[in-house]
Amino acid sequence: QVQLVESGGGLVQAGGSLRRSCAASGSIRSINFMAWYRQAPGKQREQVATITNRGNTNYADSVKGRFTISRDNAKNTVWLQMDSLKPEDTAVYYCRAGVASSIANTVYWGQGTQVTVSS
Repeated sequence: QVQLVESGGGLVQAGGSLRRSCAASGSIRSINFMAWYRQAPGKQREQVATITNRGNTNYADSVKGRFTISRDNAKNTVWLQMDSLKPEDTAVYYCRAGVASSIANTVYWGQGTQVTVSS
């Protein structure tokens, strides 16, 4: 079993910054990808940013140039640096990871944390 524990988030004014982290622990042989998703009220969950175990990144158009995803493979940890935040970035943010154990490859989700950007 694998757990994803998230931290960071909270309330910030528009134009401000927040940093989120997500640490994976448990039966891990390797982590193929780590990603951040978000879900705003009344909207579908959307992918915000992803990073592979080789460091290749991908961002949603809405956050390009403002958000930065990074990871430490040795610590099984991923971060999301969020700058120039806008009220439309308000959502519950979730960590997601594709984990390979000795038994199978499984995708896990973190518990999610609210990020609120006030105007």
